[in-house]
Amino acid sequence: MAQSADLDLDALDRWLTAHLPGFAGPVKARKIPGGQSNPTFWLDTPGKAYVLRRKPPGTLLKSAHAVDREFRVQRALAGTEVPVARMHVLCEDDSVIGSAFYVMDAVTGRTFDDPRLPEVPRDQRGAVIDEMNRVLAAIHEVDLEATGLGDFGPRGNYFQRQLDRWTKQYHATRTEDLPEMTALIDWLGAAMPEDDGQRGLVHGDFRIDNLLFAPDSAACRAVLDWELSTIGHPYADLAGVIMQWSMPAGADGRGLAGVDRAAEGLWSDAAFIDSYCTRRGLDGIPDFGFYLAFAHFRMAAILQGVKKRALDGNASDPERGLRLGAHVPDFARGGLAAAERES
Repeated sequence: MAQSADLDLDALDRWLTAHLPGFAGPVKARKIPGGQSNPTFWLDTPGKAYVLRRKPPGTLLKSAHAVDREFRVQRALAGTEVPVARMHVLCEDDSVIGSAFYVMDAVTGRTFDDPRLPEVPRDQRGAVIDEMNRVLAAIHEVDLEATGLGDFGPRGNYFQRQLDRWTKQYHATRTEDLPEMTALIDWLGAAMPEDDGQRGLVHGDFRIDNLLFAPDSAACRAVLDWELSTIGHPYADLAGVIMQWSMPAGADGRGLAGVDRAAEGLWSDAAFIDSYCTRRGLDGIPDFGFYLAFAHFRMAAILQGVKKRALDGNASDPERGLRLGAHVPDFARGGLAAAERES
């Protein structure tokens, strides 16, 4: 039986031959490194390359690793101003390769793990950030009804719903007591704003390393990793960008803390927020500290899940999962700092 990093290639070849028009094997696979959620594989065939995303093995939290939702939202976004890979087929039959998966076009381009953009000439970095800003605004301007995504998430107060969800998941994966996280959860509950009626598509994990850029320009070719996408409040995505930039620079923190952004040709937080507001016709964003505190909380809860999966042995990259999990207290403290500025 052909195997590649726990992927049954014989079974995959048979299923794709039956369900993917134009597919012709044999198929070879290599796991794409990075990522802590749904394992991703590059598939090579004699005539075409594809990418496969699957649910990880092992016991999973309810509603986590929803590859069916990833497939649906990216297929719905085809032809919009949001660049996505072309979706091909979704398999929800766990018996084929052991878990649900989908197959999409392989899109070639550049990825940037470090928001300092060291690979990009200084005078071109602003264009990359501007494109990131454009794509974020485009996601939030998607017409939900025209794309068939009107039911992609429930109505009501998005932040209350998310606070409840991630608090539950945090407690389900908690490996130690963390007073800062408890304090942050309490503050968010007490400071919860009234629902202002904004309702749009949110990516849920919008960062520069989840964007694929053209090899020779700042154009974004595809937005990746839609697992956490839903219908919700667009400020959550925006705050997520600013939150990530507040983290330490380097491979794990992937932030811009301590970086002289002007000297490096990078945008300030204010410039990114102002440009986003201009693109969406907004006068500004009051109470941004709440959204920033929430973004820190949510990332802390996500990374706690990553840490738990690494300890349990079913993370996509266990070693990196443990390194990322070590940052849970940092995100909790960052959320409290944002809360103090807002108070």
